[in-house]
Amino acid sequence: MPQPDLGPFEEFVEHRLPALYRYARVLTGNRHDAEDLVQEALTRTGASWRRVQRKDDPEGYVRMTMVRLVANRRRRWGREELTPDPPDRPVADHGLDRVTGDAGFAAALAGLGPRMRGVLVLRYVDQLSDPEIAQVLGCSPSTVRSQAARALAKLRTTVTAEEESRG
Repeated sequence: MPQPDLGPFEEFVEHRLPALYRYARVLTGNRHDAEDLVQEALTRTGASWRRVQRKDDPEGYVRMTMVRLVANRRRRWGREELTPDPPDRPVADHGLDRVTGDAGFAAALAGLGPRMRGVLVLRYVDQLSDPEIAQVLGCSPSTVRSQAARALAKLRTTVTAEEESRG
């Protein structure tokens, strides 16, 4: 059966879904929350695709949406919106092992709160500056720096404890 022509949004989702899922796995720390996060971010992006498409970086827009959703998770409980056709086709992604393959790394990230994890992802994955991260998260650059410092200190403590337990 011939495949119907995909629209611009569907084409974007088809090509970028694996990368967006990897990003969500780093942000959330588990598969189920990552799937929900990608679905919510793509649902919101799809609803405003004409506006998003005119920007220089639609994928960056989706990533920022994901970070904001994670950072504001507590505020959005109970406001879930269901859609008839969520963009959630299964995808085989062998690059996911780079993100989830190291159990120690995954465990260390799981010990961080969503805001700390978001700051680290924006800083080290997206390579944003502190003022840019502050703008995304809706806080001050000094809050970004303190969250990053606390997150890195917690990661150092976790790694040191694991190394000492190994002997």
